[in-house]
Amino acid sequence: MYIPLINHIEKFISLDENETQLLRDALQFKTLKKKENLLHAGQICHHQYFIIKGCCRNFIINDKGNEQTTQFGIENWWLSDFLSYHNERPSDFYIQAIENSEIIAIEKIDMEDLLVKVPKLERYFRLVLQKAFGASQMRIKYLYTQSAEERYHFFNDSFPEFTQRIPQYMLASYLDFSPEFLSKIRAGKV
Repeated sequence: MYIPLINHIEKFISLDENETQLLRDALQFKTLKKKENLLHAGQICHHQYFIIKGCCRNFIINDKGNEQTTQFGIENWWLSDFLSYHNERPSDFYIQAIENSEIIAIEKIDMEDLLVKVPKLERYFRLVLQKAFGASQMRIKYLYTQSAEERYHFFNDSFPEFTQRIPQYMLASYLDFSPEFLSKIRAGKV
């Protein structure tokens, strides 16, 4: 059950048998039903999550009571509320399964211990977080520089697997427009 994570790590660094066992000992396997939450706003996020199978999302509920999706995650992606995790403060986010999902969780205390015992994992997590941060920066750029229609087409061309797996209202909220506007774009009426 931990093979997908170990394979992902080995794309960046090599682990010996002892290091792999230390890693396995720190991990927890979880299954989630569709729409099940891993995290609720107001809770402290104590874990980082690696998605083995399925699709999950981070979202907030805005002042109008609407869900605003801020991040998606599919197989071989990490998901967490990193500020809550790092600062041990209540989260502003929810983390929810969009599909029935299988994930690996690693608790902060176990992560810190693991990084002391296997220092080269610091490199893996640094590289993964750098890639994620860069993707987040590009998303912000697109929100500010592209029209809604351009954002949809860019997302659809870049991540066609998402548009088939994600409910329309979640995709619309991630791209920062209404589901009705998304229907118009898909119908070619914009």
